[in-house]
Amino acid sequence: MPTPLPSLPPLPTITRLASVTVVRHGESEANVRYRRAAEAGDVSVPEGRAEDTPLTRLGEEQAAALGRWLAQAEDGPELVVCSPYARARRSWEIAAGEFGDRAAPPVVVEERARDRENGVFALHSPPAWRAADPQEWARRERSEEWTYRPPGGESLADVALRVRGLLGDLDAVAAGRRVLIVAHDAVALAVAYVLEGLGAPVPDRPQVANASVSSWHNAGGRLVPGVWNNTGHL
Repeated sequence: MPTPLPSLPPLPTITRLASVTVVRHGESEANVRYRRAAEAGDVSVPEGRAEDTPLTRLGEEQAAALGRWLAQAEDGPELVVCSPYARARRSWEIAAGEFGDRAAPPVVVEERARDRENGVFALHSPPAWRAADPQEWARRERSEEWTYRPPGGESLADVALRVRGLLGDLDAVAAGRRVLIVAHDAVALAVAYVLEGLGAPVPDRPQVANASVSSWHNAGGRLVPGVWNNTGHL
């Protein structure tokens, strides 16, 4: 047997950002459809693009509640980085509208904050995916979730790679600022992994809830966890 390599604790990610907060978009029509498909075994696949999936009425209400909470926070965001997907952009549009007379922070739409891409299985619920390609679904089931990459799509490790680059660029252009990222569950997971440091173990966390908040604050040059998957503001 090979000799085990010596293991060090993760080497911390050093940054000048004051804080990073990640918010998942409000509930989308795809979230509802996937839940119903799992219950009913529906294998239909809608037309269109995953990027264009809109919010539900509940998702819009969640975004508004998020905005009211952010508007009242003493240490609220100074810069917003938003996914280009419609559900994330609409979530921030609604949230920003709750700032009232207080100006909402400036926003940039950034491609690297997009959701994990499922390639040829975009918009496929698990039952639809299984029905469309049983062999590929079986390969997915045998694979590690962190490294599984659907044909034409991304693994969670791929998402973490682009998120690492995004955080590095933010450190260069937004030093000392409080940054809010409005994105997706895969992005929240990737941010947590990257900020834990070089050599961090693969994360084993449940999916984050719609409109949930996860945050990290700077302590001695390292962003340390504050809250994870918090929905108290809802």
